[in-house]
Amino acid sequence: MFEFKQGLFQFEFTDHHAILGVSLEADFEDIRKRYMRIARRLHPDTCPFENPQDQELAKQLLAKLVSPAYNQFSKEGERKEYILLLKTMGDRTVKEQHNLKLQTEAAQKLMQASDYQNAYESAIQELAKNQYESPQKALDFIAQISELNLIYLLRKNQRGGVSPAPSVKVADQTPAPAAIPKKDSFVEQACHRAEQLMASQNYAQAVLELKDAIKREPDNSHCHGLLGLVYLKQNQPKLATPHINRALQLNPTQPQALDAKKQLEKATPQAGAKSKTAQQSAKKSEGGLFGGLFGGKKK
Repeated sequence: MFEFKQGLFQFEFTDHHAILGVSLEADFEDIRKRYMRIARRLHPDTCPFENPQDQELAKQLLAKLVSPAYNQFSKEGERKEYILLLKTMGDRTVKEQHNLKLQTEAAQKLMQASDYQNAYESAIQELAKNQYESPQKALDFIAQISELNLIYLLRKNQRGGVSPAPSVKVADQTPAPAAIPKKDSFVEQACHRAEQLMASQNYAQAVLELKDAIKREPDNSHCHGLLGLVYLKQNQPKLATPHINRALQLNPTQPQALDAKKQLEKATPQAGAKSKTAQQSAKKSEGGLFGGLFGGKKK
C-alpha cells in the first residue's frame, strides 16, 4: 500500500527509523517514547483529524507502518538483526555513492555539512516535529528522513566524514542547521549498559552488548577493553587476551584494557608457580620412590 523510493528504501531496505522519525543513533527508550506519541496521534480513538479520509489514512499508517516499525525494535532478536542489516547498508552506501541522486535540500546540506553528526540530529528533529501533523504528508516526511539516514550512513562510513563525491548532485553550500548537544553514540551507550551489567555481575548479558557494539565499530578500544575485562570476570583468559591486546593496540592508555592486563599478568605468575611446584613435587615423589628402591646411601 505504501511505497518509498528515496533514501534507504531505494535499496529495498525498510527504514524503520525513518518511519518513526528518530535518529539512527536513538536508544530504545527514545524510540519507545516517540512511538507512543505517534500512536496517540494516529489511533482512531485519539486522533484529532475530522476528515474521514484522514482518519482512515491515519489508521492505515499506524497499522501498516508505525506499529510494525516499533515491533522491530521492541523484540530484542529482531532489533539486533536489524542493526546488523543497517551496518551492511552503511557499507553499501559507500559503494553506491557515485550513483546517488539527492532529492531534498536537507540531504544536500547534510552532504556538505562540516559537523555532519550534529547537523544530522538537528535535521531529523526538525522533520519529526511535523512528520504526522497531516496523514497526507506523512509519507513525504518519511522519505525525506530516510534520505537523511542514507547520507548520514555514507558520511559515517567514509573515512573521517569526507566531502561528497563529485558525481553526487549537491546544492550550493549553505549554513548547516544549528548544532545541538551531541548524544552518546550507540556504541558508547552499549558500553555504558555493559558496565552497569558488570556491576550487577550479569556478565553474560554484558558480553552480548559488547559483541553487538564491536560488530558496529570493530576498532572501538573502549569496547575491546571492556570485553577483555568481562571475560576475565568469567575466568576466560583465553577469550580475554585478544580483546585486551586489540584495545591497547588501538589506544595504549585504554583504562579497562590496562586493568585487565594487570589482572592477567598477576594471574599468570601464580599459575606458573603452581605448575612449577607441581613439577617439583612430582620429581620429589619420583626421587623418593625410585631412590628408595634403587638408591640410598651405600653402606
